[in-house]
Amino acid sequence: MQSKVAAYITCYQDIESVNRCIQAIEAQSIQVTAIYIVDNSDKPLLLNDKNQLLRIHHYPKNIGISEGLVKALAWAINQEYDFLWTFDQDSILTPNCLEILLTTYHKLSEQDNYKIGIIAPTAFDTRISKVVESVVFANDHFRGIKHNHNVDFYECDAPITSGSLISLAAAKTISSPCADLFIDGIDLDYGLRLRQKGFHNLIVTKAIMHHNFGSPIQIKFLNQYRYIQEYSALRYYYICRNHTYLETRFSQGYYRLTSLMRRIKYMLVKILLIMLYDLEDKHLKIWACLLGTYHGLIGNLTEKW
Repeated sequence: MQSKVAAYITCYQDIESVNRCIQAIEAQSIQVTAIYIVDNSDKPLLLNDKNQLLRIHHYPKNIGISEGLVKALAWAINQEYDFLWTFDQDSILTPNCLEILLTTYHKLSEQDNYKIGIIAPTAFDTRISKVVESVVFANDHFRGIKHNHNVDFYECDAPITSGSLISLAAAKTISSPCADLFIDGIDLDYGLRLRQKGFHNLIVTKAIMHHNFGSPIQIKFLNQYRYIQEYSALRYYYICRNHTYLETRFSQGYYRLTSLMRRIKYMLVKILLIMLYDLEDKHLKIWACLLGTYHGLIGNLTEKW
C-alpha cells in the first residue's frame, strides 16, 4: 500500500546539522514528497533544496518545537497526507528506515482493531553508545522502558518526537500538541493522549536513527562513572516546568501527591548536580529549576524563560 508521507524538521541556528538531516531524509528507499521546515534561527538558514522538497517557514522570534509541530500537522492534514515524519535537526537515519516503519505499520494495521498512532525507529546516541529510551506513564511519572532488541517492535506511551511517524488519521481524533510547552515534554503529552484514545505507539527495533539526545557529560559519583545531562538555564526551566505540569495532571487520586513528591525530589537532585558539576551560570540554572517547578505546579504555561 502506497502512503503519502511528509517530513518535518525544527531548525535552530545549526545549518550543517539541518542539511545532514535533510540529506538523510532524501536518501530514503521510500521517498517523502515534501519536507516542512520551521526555522527558528535569528536569520534564515540557507538550506540545501536541490530536490525542491523544502517548505521553509522562518520564525526569528522562535516559536519552539511545539508550535512548529502544531503548524506542520495542520499543514499536512490540509494537504491530505497520510503521515507526518517529525525530526529534530540533529537526527540521521539509515536509508531503509522509512520503508521498515511503513511495512510494519501496514502489516500490523491489517489486524482487527489494532490502531497505530505513532510508529518510531530505535534512536541511538553514538556519543554514549546507548539507545534513547521511550517512556510509559507509571501512575505518577513518566518512566523510561528498557530497549528490547529481541523483538520486531514493542509498545510505549510516548516515543521521542524525533523520528516519530505520526498517523494523521489518528492525529485528527485528538487536539493538537500543546503549543505552550515550547520545547520539552511535547512528545510525552501527545503520545500519552493518543494512547488514552486507544491508539498504539510503537518502537520498531530494525529501523535505526542516530540522534544526539541532550548534552551528556561523564561524571564520577560514589566511585562510579556515569552520564548526566547538562543543559542551559532555559532548558532546565522548561524541563522542570513542563514535566511537573504533565506528571501532576496525568496522575489521578493518591498518585497526585506522590507525583508532587517525585517532582520536588527531581528538582532537588538537579540542583545538587548543578552545584557539583556545572561550570557556569550555576545560580541562574538553580533559579530556572525552582521557577520552572513552581510554574508547573500552579499550571502557569504562559510564562516564557
